Amino acid sequence: MKATLEVDEHHWWYRGRRRVIRAELDHLPLPAEARVLDAGCGSGRTLQELVDYGEVSGIELNTEAAALARGRALGEVQVGRLEALPWEDATFDLITCLDVIEHVPDDAAALTELRRVCRPGGWLLVTVPAYQALWSRHDEANHHYRRYSRAALRAAARAGGWQLERMSSFNSLLLAPAAAVRLAQRRLGTHNGYTNDLDVGPAWLNDVLERPLALEASWLARGRTLPAGLSLLAVLRRPPAG
Repeated sequence: MKATLEVDEHHWWYRGRRRVIRAELDHLPLPAEARVLDAGCGSGRTLQELVDYGEVSGIELNTEAAALARGRALGEVQVGRLEALPWEDATFDLITCLDVIEHVPDDAAALTELRRVCRPGGWLLVTVPAYQALWSRHDEANHHYRRYSRAALRAAARAGGWQLERMSSFNSLLLAPAAAVRLAQRRLGTHNGYTNDLDVGPAWLNDVLERPLALEASWLARGRTLPAGLSLLAVLRRPPAG
């Protein structure tokens, strides 16, 4: 559990992704007393960011991770699946679902259920891994069902009843080297020796690797987008009533 907390707190990817998410959320016209859900909250580290936007809740399938999230004492944390959320209709003003729907067999069903618990006019921010062509042992080890193109993410959102407001790539700098490594491993058949790439390394290295994501967050905060990257984000809205 301590290792999980260390990764969530200090690993450059999670730190950088939090910067990107905040850059997007700061633009949303949320009510002063917003209800906020992190769907697939893991250890709850993102909940610490979301308390700046309102009253937070989380849901997590893994019971040990949910226990860590509860231990942060930031809001209610339920154990459950995205396809069967334990809240009433139209509960939340904002939902985040960060690198989660690729783990779900039926992403459209999960997005439909997320829409059910979102208030009319409310928001959903989704992040997913990009490019099915980059499928690798990493995806298999992390129990992914798919990676996404923009068209695939747009189609899943539409099938779930969401209105797409904004889409952008991110984690762009590492796209070329990651693609080269994964395609070479596939060609040479050397992917069987997969090891976890989310170990927390030296602080200086985490700082160096986080800097490109910090720059991307600044770019996105200006309302701009990025054309390519290892990840995609989408800002979705439940259509207002009437």
